Amino acid sequence: MDEATAEAARRRAQQRGVSVNRYIEELVQRDVGETGRTFVDAAADFMKQYESVFAEEFRGDPALGPAPRPEGGR
Repeated sequence: MDEATAEAARRRAQQRGVSVNRYIEELVQRDVGETGRTFVDAAADFMKQYESVFAEEFRGDPALGPAPRPEGGR
């Protein structure tokens, strides 16, 4: 980490009343949380786009399991 970044981290940590390590830990946790939300949003979008395919595959009832495949099917 360059000195300017380190100094900025020290100032921010001091402003928050936490150690530099704790401040960096909070930044990492926030970053991981944002990544997780991005993944969940993308997965939800995917499911919405292919909702009809899933409904057909599971005949509208996931408890029934996959629909039987025709001979020679995937």
